[in-house]
Amino acid sequence: MKVDLNADLGESFGPWVMGDDMAMLDLVTSANVACGGHAGDPETMFDTLRAASARGVSVGAHPGFADREGFGRRVIPMPAAEIGRLVAAQVGALTGIAALAGAQVRYVKPHGALGNLAADDRDVAEAIVGAVAVLPGRLAILAISGTVLEQVARAAGLPVYSEIFADRAYLPNGRLVPRTREGAMLHDADEAAERLIRFLDSGRMPVLGGDPIPLSAQSICVHGDSPGAVGMAQQVRGRLERAGVTVAPFAP
Repeated sequence: MKVDLNADLGESFGPWVMGDDMAMLDLVTSANVACGGHAGDPETMFDTLRAASARGVSVGAHPGFADREGFGRRVIPMPAAEIGRLVAAQVGALTGIAALAGAQVRYVKPHGALGNLAADDRDVAEAIVGAVAVLPGRLAILAISGTVLEQVARAAGLPVYSEIFADRAYLPNGRLVPRTREGAMLHDADEAAERLIRFLDSGRMPVLGGDPIPLSAQSICVHGDSPGAVGMAQQVRGRLERAGVTVAPFAP
């Protein structure tokens, strides 16, 4: 069995530091790098991309709503077509910095509120997929498992990879429990790792208030901005490898 381990990185801005990117890059196999929308700036992008490339970590663009104050976790109302252009602009910015850093952007994973919106809103999903489809490099889509974005990207013929979350709880409909609800985040690394092992064995994800649901996944996300993120990533990777799972990038 093979699975990718990804994290949202490059989310610092100027002197403001978010997470321990260098430690996370020693543990994950794919890095979703902020593109200057919800977080990130040219220097942070460059440093993160160069460090990822040096470690052989696959790189993806992590575009989000232009909402630094809300860290991209609030929906900014705009027409779907504008969202497509927003995504194209941010992915283009990261691609340009990647050329300077000697890295190559392989995929796109929408961030935060944008990703959650694209999970259920077909117009938004189509706008994102349409933008990614015309960008150079035949970029893949990394989508939350079981979502509209996943379906739309697959129907458009793009390479599609599905992800689950190591440190987030699920609802019976397959969506993530909102961060405002108690129990939305899993902070116990042992508990999170054990849940992943059970999921990989059964293909069914435990949920709040219901029976486990079937999901598919080629990648597991550990949020780099969460408290204890490095410890979580260490435990998850260690448990996976001890269980005989090969941890490797889905888009090398």
